[in-house]
Amino acid sequence: MEAGSTKHGPHVDEQLKRETQGLVQAGRPTRAEEWREAEPPGEDQPGDVSLVGGTPPGLEPEEVEARSELARYLGPSVFPAVGQVLLEVASDNSAPQSVLDRLRGLPAGREYENVADVWRTLGGGVELRRA
Repeated sequence: MEAGSTKHGPHVDEQLKRETQGLVQAGRPTRAEEWREAEPPGEDQPGDVSLVGGTPPGLEPEEVEARSELARYLGPSVFPAVGQVLLEVASDNSAPQSVLDRLRGLPAGREYENVADVWRTLGGGVELRRA
């Protein structure tokens, strides 16, 4: 017996496979209809716009990246939480070993209000307020 979907037949499975092939391979635009593709910039518009972020006073660029990575695997809905819960959430979200190692360094039993609180406890820098 051939493996397939139980909601439709093999014919529809093959059609869906062809339609999503671009998404899977992602080597080219993935829209099925050409008219849905994003239009290129006009003559009076810049072609390559790069977003450049600044580093807030009191933090190094590496710290901003590390704190952002930490926040990416925790999310705001987990707070307030103790270190063990944060470690479990990060692990469930497939955090890299570096993030898990940082979270293992948190003192046991303390509750954290947000990522900034966790970051401060780990010894990370804090933004200086601008006057």
